[in-house]
Amino acid sequence: MTMLVDCHSHTTYSDGASTLEEMVSAAEACGCEVFCTTDHLTMPEELDPGSEVGVAEVDLPKLAADFALAREAHPGIELVRGFECDWYEGCEENTLRWSQGATFLLCGVHKVDLRDIDWAEDMGIWEELGPDELWRRYADTWCRACESSLPFGSMAHPDLPRRFENEGYAPTIDLAPIFTQMATCAHDTGRRIEVSTAGLRKSVRGYYPCPQLLAEFFRAEVPITVGSDAHHAMDACWGIRDAYAYAHATGYRTMDVPRGDDSWSTVEL
Repeated sequence: MTMLVDCHSHTTYSDGASTLEEMVSAAEACGCEVFCTTDHLTMPEELDPGSEVGVAEVDLPKLAADFALAREAHPGIELVRGFECDWYEGCEENTLRWSQGATFLLCGVHKVDLRDIDWAEDMGIWEELGPDELWRRYADTWCRACESSLPFGSMAHPDLPRRFENEGYAPTIDLAPIFTQMATCAHDTGRRIEVSTAGLRKSVRGYYPCPQLLAEFFRAEVPITVGSDAHHAMDACWGIRDAYAYAHATGYRTMDVPRGDDSWSTVEL
């Protein structure tokens, strides 16, 4: 049986609802063999006032210390210290400084024109641009993130604009050219992409990426990682084995796994 791996999780250090210890304990209870802690990395004050989403800079040393304690307390599970790094123009210096000591960086493109696209409390950018234009700008932004010099291990939830497609914000254009653009860019820049179960717990009611986009990534020979994007301990490793089957049905036969010693392994699905 394929080893149980979860490459995406959040704790109370960022926007999660469970502590790091609670998340690790839950993952271990599920039989998880490799678990990545990927709280949202610190962002400039103007992009994350009051550190509502990312880890407050002052808390970075404590997070590192808590991770070390968790690794010592849970020798039966391989823990990988990482961050989900929100990409924005010019973020490279900040990201490298704030992520020191982490061995796995997820890239999350949550912003278009420096405005959040997945925050239900402010749908202004969706109203102003409309779904079609937002998708075009998102794809361009996503590709610039792929082209960044940052050592991203995987690109998280690559079709994030689907977040509100069942809430009145579905695109009217054919997304096939956009999907081809993204898959080509991921291939050309040597990126991995994430298969995420998070959309199944939201109104998206499906995986990120959707079948059409995942098929494009497969055709472009883009490797995958798999994660739950859990923000609650009860969601640690949620749906991961079903995600393996989903990727397998698309044609994937392996996934890439970051390891605690800063290496990678390829595991058969």
